[in-house]
Amino acid sequence: MNGHAIAGKLAGKTAVVTGAARGLGRAYALRLAALGADVAVVDIRLDAAREYGEALTEESVAAEIERLGRRSVGIQADLAQHDEAVGAIRKAHEAFGRIDILVNNAGGALTPTERSRASETPEQDTRFLLDINYMSAVHCCQAAAAIMKSQRSGVIVNISSQSGITTYQQGLLAAYSAAKAALTHYTRYLAAELGPYGIRANCLAPGIMMTSRVAAQAALRHIGTNEEAATVFRCDASDKSRTAPACSNS
Repeated sequence: MNGHAIAGKLAGKTAVVTGAARGLGRAYALRLAALGADVAVVDIRLDAAREYGEALTEESVAAEIERLGRRSVGIQADLAQHDEAVGAIRKAHEAFGRIDILVNNAGGALTPTERSRASETPEQDTRFLLDINYMSAVHCCQAAAAIMKSQRSGVIVNISSQSGITTYQQGLLAAYSAAKAALTHYTRYLAAELGPYGIRANCLAPGIMMTSRVAAQAALRHIGTNEEAATVFRCDASDKSRTAPACSNS
C-alpha cells in the first residue's frame, strides 16, 4: 500500500482520543491525524507531557495535529466525572459536527505498586482505579454512542491491558487489572448492542509500553513503543475492518 493511500485512509473522519496529551494517547491521536482524521485531544491536563518530560514538536498535541494539516481541539476534562465526560464528547461533536471514532485511552495504574496486591489494596485505590480506567470509558462510550446511533455509524476502540487478560507478575496491580478486565468485557457487550446500528466496538490490550512515565523503570528485554501500539488499531478505526479478517500494518 503506498503512502498516499495510507494517509487518506481516514480522510473526512473525526476522532476523539482520551488521555491524549502525552504517551500512548498522543501516539494514537497523531496516528489518526496522519491517516487523515480530524482529532479532539481530551485529557485531565492538556499540559501533561510537561509533567513527565515528554517532548512535543509543538506547544500542544492539538497543535501537532494541526501541523499535519488536520483540524484539532484540546478539551480538558476529568472523565471519571460523568458530567465532565459528557461535556467533553459534546464539545468534540460541536467542534467537528460528527464523531466517527472514539478511542478510550485515559487511565493507568496510578496508585502505589507496593500496596496493589489483591489482599492488600485499600478501598480508595480500588475505587480510584475503577473510576479512571473503567467508569471514564463507560461515560464516554455512552455519550458517544448516542451520537453514533443517530449517524448509524462509528467506531469505538477501548484500550484495555494485557494485565486485564492474564495475571501480572507477583500478583501486583490487582485492582488496575480488574478494572481493565471489566473494560474488556464491557466492550463485548457494547459491540453486541451497537452492531445493528453500524457501530463497531473493539478492544486493544497492550503490554507495558515505553511511555515517558515508565521509561526509567524498564527492566524487560523489550518494551513496546507508543508508535508500535498506535499502528495496531489502524485497521480497527478504518472501514476496512468491517470485512477484513485481519489487518496488515504495511
